[in-house]
Amino acid sequence: MEPEKQAFEDAKIESASFSVDPEEERRLVRKLDRRILPITCLLYLFAYLDRSNLGNARLQGLPQDTLGGDPTGKLFDWVNSIFFFSYILCQVPASVTSKLFPPCVWLACMAFGWGLSSTLMATAFNFGGLMTARIFLGIFEAGFGPVIPLYFSFFYTKQEMGLRMAYWFAFAAVAGASTFFFLQTCAFGGLIAFGVQHAHAAFHDWRILFIIEGIPALLMGLVSIFFLPNRPESTSFFNGRERTIALDRMNRSTSGDVGAKVDRPHILMAFRDWRVYAGGAIYFGLNCALASISAFLPTIIATFGFSNAITQLLTVPPYAAAAVLLVSFSFASDRLQSRGIFMAIACAISGIGYVLLLAVPANVHVRYFAVFCIVSGTYTTIGIIIAWFAHNLGSETKRAAGIPLFMSIGQCGSVLGTHIFPLTEGPRYIKGFGISCALEFLAAVLSLVLSISYRMDNARRDKLYGKPHPNSRVDMTQLADKSNDFRYVI
Repeated sequence: MEPEKQAFEDAKIESASFSVDPEEERRLVRKLDRRILPITCLLYLFAYLDRSNLGNARLQGLPQDTLGGDPTGKLFDWVNSIFFFSYILCQVPASVTSKLFPPCVWLACMAFGWGLSSTLMATAFNFGGLMTARIFLGIFEAGFGPVIPLYFSFFYTKQEMGLRMAYWFAFAAVAGASTFFFLQTCAFGGLIAFGVQHAHAAFHDWRILFIIEGIPALLMGLVSIFFLPNRPESTSFFNGRERTIALDRMNRSTSGDVGAKVDRPHILMAFRDWRVYAGGAIYFGLNCALASISAFLPTIIATFGFSNAITQLLTVPPYAAAAVLLVSFSFASDRLQSRGIFMAIACAISGIGYVLLLAVPANVHVRYFAVFCIVSGTYTTIGIIIAWFAHNLGSETKRAAGIPLFMSIGQCGSVLGTHIFPLTEGPRYIKGFGISCALEFLAAVLSLVLSISYRMDNARRDKLYGKPHPNSRVDMTQLADKSNDFRYVI
């Protein structure tokens, strides 16, 4: 018998004759948090910096140096959006393939790949060079973002997933010195860009920016391969007792796979599940806003009449606020085991922000407050929906296919978001704000529809099959989340 399967069988035998001590389990969770969260959060911090630093590079002369001035902004739009084409196309195959490799090796290779791609952007001297680097950046990041929710599900229960995903996703918005205090990653990116702008080096500022923000991902790739735990049944990170508890947690209200395994029928189930496409529609609207925020927030704030340097610094506070709201909402959604209501509220907050930008074109204070609403609501909803689908798709393979599928659909909104704020429509950007506003309110409605659907399905199964024990193992091998004893997070 393979070592992973033997460990799994031994743990099943032991778990049948013991009860988990709550304090012992809390110690294990703290141990996991200390190892997994810092590494994965830093990986996402550097991934998001490498993805979103074009907005800062634009203000530091990139279009003038490589795009012939780009008076209409269309070439810059394509350099920004080409990332999302490769990112969208590669997410599903990359995520399913990741199940065939040790997680630490897979994630390390992805980090090294996108770090190298980002660093090499500093060597681009024309439109083609920038496009090539951004394509490969999308390919490697496609094997990272959708894999993290699957990876977390190996170690965290559904009562813990929301807050952990919030910590991880907050690093798209924040970087911090401790678990509870964050500075925003775009905020962090804004601070880096502010410092680079005053470096007075021999190279152009934007080239230095790409180098400074690309090299850390290369280093984190090395850290990941040596320190990230592999699957619970095979990692050396656990002792025997810890492995037993981890495997018991992995099989509460669900059932985990053993080793490198892909259930092909579950891939088809993911493609046939209407809820995955509803989630994709929600994610579409969120990513339309997110993409425009990432690339054009400095430009939008520049319309307030401040200098470029002050504009860089003013990108910081909205993301810090987003981190606070994201963690707060995610904590509450974990405690209440309810995701859809919190998502609807967060989307409505973003929609109100866009309404303010459309309705109050002259008041700088109101418009800056609106930016807080947009950033906070968008980031919060994205963090919660990833945690929602990390449990509600049931089996590992369906998660490996379904999560990147809805994320791929959603990333199409990123392509839209990079094209609805052309420079020729500034400073009002009526079309861009109007489209984003409508999509945010649509996402709020769909969040409620999904929540109601899950509630009705749970009630129907309770009536037909009775209420299952909340921590019992559910056989996912045939029906995934359609199993009689599986219950959705609402």
